[in-house]
Amino acid sequence: MRTSASSRFGVVAIGRNEGERLKRCLASASEAEVIVYVDSGSTDGSVQWARGRGVTVVALDMSRAFTAARARNAGFARLKQLAPHLNYVQFVDGDCELVKEWPHQAVEFLQAHDEVCAVFGRRRERYPDRSIYNRICDDEWNVPIGIARACGGDVMMRRDALEKVGGYREDFIAGEEPELCVRLRSVGWKIWRIDHEMTLHDAAITRFGQWWLRMVRSGYAFALGRQVHGSPPEQLWVWESRRAWIWGIGIPAVCALAVALFGLQGLALLLIYPLQLLRRVLRLSGALKSRFQFAILEQLARLAESIGQMRFLRDRLTGQHSKILEYK
Repeated sequence: MRTSASSRFGVVAIGRNEGERLKRCLASASEAEVIVYVDSGSTDGSVQWARGRGVTVVALDMSRAFTAARARNAGFARLKQLAPHLNYVQFVDGDCELVKEWPHQAVEFLQAHDEVCAVFGRRRERYPDRSIYNRICDDEWNVPIGIARACGGDVMMRRDALEKVGGYREDFIAGEEPELCVRLRSVGWKIWRIDHEMTLHDAAITRFGQWWLRMVRSGYAFALGRQVHGSPPEQLWVWESRRAWIWGIGIPAVCALAVALFGLQGLALLLIYPLQLLRRVLRLSGALKSRFQFAILEQLARLAESIGQMRFLRDRLTGQHSKILEYK
């Protein structure tokens, strides 16, 4: 229960065609003083439903390129207009549901730690057993507790910290949260993951094609982050980008060259892939079947990420701006 004006918070939710997921999301934000929902061209009645429940809706102009960063900035700007006195803002994706106790746990932590500007907790998948892809997402969200280099889309932030760094970079089609955190940390702020349940996320990834697009998007984000913050000391996503080039492009290219020079013996270089697969299976935990599934998808992810890297290189050389890669 809110005890003072200083502990009140607002919520900015973003989404597109989230349907029932959005309804759960906005319902879970009922403790907020103000809720702003930013919609990016939904055709499922989301806007009408949200307005009918008294939620402030910002409908993005879809004639401009959409990014989640742009949506969050638009929602934040509207929230400041409606409630200029609020010190804290909870960002949440429209496919997530806030755990009831989370917002106040987050605000209490920020009030007790003046050096922290952003706090997040455990994001869990709602249906981790529906697919291996959902299980991968659930594992991905489980980052170490304590000081963190970056947060995700669900996070409680100090309003003044976000204002001072100029909000999210709207040209990032993915990976906008780590990029923001680089700038926040560069001016002395800390980001923290605390040991509390935060949100239930519904990835709804049930097909290989969806997961593949998500990994291509990750590869593009790695390249974008490396371009902007790849120099020391930050070196954002430098290793992730190199890894994609090595496993997705470099080794196949060297193998093709070896075949051209030495014949079929050159294919022996491809043995590095099953060896890497075995190495990862031995290092992962859990049931043997799950370890094999995770390890195989890890290797395939490098190929998808390399495609994302090449798309970024193409866009940079041609001056194009890539559209966001949606997997749902």
